[in-house]
Amino acid sequence: MIPKSRTLRALALALLLLGCLLATAPARLLGLVLPSDMVIMQGFSGTLWQGTASRCLVRTPGGFLHLGAVKWRLQPWSLIRFAPRISLDSDWGSQSLNTELVLRGGQDVDLAALEATIPADLLSQFAPVELAGVLQVQAEYLVLRGGLPVEGKGRLVWLNGAWNSPSGPLPLGSYALDFAQAPDAALQGQVLTLAGEVTAQGSVQLQGRSYGIDITVQNEAGLDGRLQQALSLVARPVENGYRLKLSGDF
Repeated sequence: MIPKSRTLRALALALLLLGCLLATAPARLLGLVLPSDMVIMQGFSGTLWQGTASRCLVRTPGGFLHLGAVKWRLQPWSLIRFAPRISLDSDWGSQSLNTELVLRGGQDVDLAALEATIPADLLSQFAPVELAGVLQVQAEYLVLRGGLPVEGKGRLVWLNGAWNSPSGPLPLGSYALDFAQAPDAALQGQVLTLAGEVTAQGSVQLQGRSYGIDITVQNEAGLDGRLQQALSLVARPVENGYRLKLSGDF
């Protein structure tokens, strides 16, 4: 019969070895934790708990978004709950991202303290628009289910916005969208003009894949002819501008 003291020492040694293995687990193991249909990461270095990847792509409703190089910190105890909690930072040229996220499987993600900056022309990958400027997102929290928002609060800012018309860029201004969404309710957003001669004000609504837009675009001196021509296809004229009112599903 093996003495109890020897059994306890062997168990302690096994636990110590297991702890050392886990502490030095290679970063590439994160690829086994992340949902492969939502996140693609390559070029791993560091450990599972704190590491980097040279390339990261995240699936969005419009396709994959390239985040560039990323670094992360993974909370070990979150794996026990099968909901990995990760602090994430990414940097790729003028594009950056900083957030705390919880992966709940598939396209279900909880984000907190989200701060992101992306060039506005990236939107052309997901929608038929040709915009210039910088988009900045600041969200206290944002809950996605099936890749779509179901709860959140924050602000989206379009800085030094411009429209890349077929005849050349047309400066517009800087604008903000303040949004909030309570559980089991639609996301409600208010559009504000921060700067610029072309003003925009109104509201947007999103619930699931259904959207509603009601925005008035104006200029006291009159809108540029190119912008008038483009807006006339989807909006109705009002004093010194156009009112864009759309609804539907995407």
